[in-house]
Amino acid sequence: MILIISNNSERTTVKIIKWLLKMDKKFIRVHEDEIFEIKVINKSIFLESNRNSFFLEDISSVWYRRGRLKIKRLRYENQAVNAHMNEVQHWLEDYVRKTLESKKHINKESNSDINKLLVLEQAQKIGLDVPKYFLADHTDTILLGDTIIKTIAGNPILDSVDTDLNGIMYTTVVQKKERSSFFITFFQEKIDKNFEIRTFYLNGKCWSMAIFSQNDEQTKTDFRKYNLTKPNRNIPYQLSNEIEEKIHLLMLSLDLNCGSLDFIKGKDGRFYFLEVNTIGQFLGMSYACNYSLDKEIADYL
Repeated sequence: MILIISNNSERTTVKIIKWLLKMDKKFIRVHEDEIFEIKVINKSIFLESNRNSFFLEDISSVWYRRGRLKIKRLRYENQAVNAHMNEVQHWLEDYVRKTLESKKHINKESNSDINKLLVLEQAQKIGLDVPKYFLADHTDTILLGDTIIKTIAGNPILDSVDTDLNGIMYTTVVQKKERSSFFITFFQEKIDKNFEIRTFYLNGKCWSMAIFSQNDEQTKTDFRKYNLTKPNRNIPYQLSNEIEEKIHLLMLSLDLNCGSLDFIKGKDGRFYFLEVNTIGQFLGMSYACNYSLDKEIADYL
């Protein structure tokens, strides 16, 4: 039995489920609003919600997509008893989660968020080229026009930043200096690029796509500023064996068996690593390059 942990109405999950149905593979999909109780039946751990139920031992593989596995905790009136039972329940939940993650899996809830700064340090240790970067709380020594600013956090989305309005933080070139200091911010050398590369990694195998974003003023700094009127040209791309091997070593060191990695092919001929997105979108890349990544995931599960 396959366990899928995802958000409600998540389109990538729906696509993979269609393949699982076609392959006649049994699965359970856990939704974001689902809360499970841990029970024991015939000495075996049993998880049950108002929608799904399963024995822990019956799960053969797990795909963590988004959200989390929510487990109900009991509360006790006596403060001392409640504190003790809270610890007991924590370790029981920990056993359930770690047992699930020890099974055949794609991604894990426990490391779905990774520290960008640590990733860049690890990438450099492995031998990948990384644009020079630094942290600062002022722009006094910033080289204007040659420095970009990015978020340290993995999620660039600002929910409800204004009334009924969400926002997104894009990569931006620093064009002017600020008069005062600000919170510690991530700055990086701006690389003159030929094109960008998005690589999808799954269990040691890489699929890459070249994104010709530099030809459009709207997308040249951040291709996520999609030009829907005149989209970027995207084509299949093959990285060298050396870079793919370094990607594999990086993902192993981060304990990740799936994710999307971003690179820049510089005008100097070097390939610069930018970041890893553990739970990224890959269907657009799959369609553009005819990679059938959704089927690859369903096959593995």
